[in-house]
Amino acid sequence: MAKELLMFYGIECPHCHEMMPLIEKLEKELKVKVKKLEVWHNESNLRKMKEVDKSRCTGVPFFYNESTGKSICGAVDYPTLKKWAMGKK
Repeated sequence: MAKELLMFYGIECPHCHEMMPLIEKLEKELKVKVKKLEVWHNESNLRKMKEVDKSRCTGVPFFYNESTGKSICGAVDYPTLKKWAMGKK
């Protein structure tokens, strides 16, 4: 299975909606795909988030890079999101 960039979000989450244009920009600029998993209304996605989150964040938006194991908790600026996607500190 290929390693993925994951975004866990809630449909009604305003911070998640703020991040969507940055995710779209990231996907276009880096030619990557961020898999978006809704967790407030989807139990299997919530289980997946808990599995990778390990109680570090427990909220949304939560971003996880399966290749590096690096995560972001909450809304961030574009440079921070880009570094996360590229596996940089």
